[in-house]
Amino acid sequence: MTKADIINEISDKTGIEKLVVQTAVEAFMKSVRNNMAEGKNIYLRGFGTFLVKKRAEKTGRNISKNTTVIIPAHFIPSFKPSKNFSERVKKNVKVAPVEIKS
Repeated sequence: MTKADIINEISDKTGIEKLVVQTAVEAFMKSVRNNMAEGKNIYLRGFGTFLVKKRAEKTGRNISKNTTVIIPAHFIPSFKPSKNFSERVKKNVKVAPVEIKS
């Protein structure tokens, strides 16, 4: 599903013009980006939490030059779904059976 699909679905279900919905969706995403860039977490009860996680410094490898590289500590955005959200996905999304070839 794309952002355009989300805008179309909200517009169809609410009767609000697509341009108004697009403005609201864009404003929401901009707010999430700006607040997370400032290190703030965003809590949406019943949906999930947008978290700013810290990654510790670690040693990596540049395989093309065969050298060791130090990757400094940094922060990354992440999303943790609410318990209800996770349970609903687990219940409704089925794993396709795996065919074993002999």
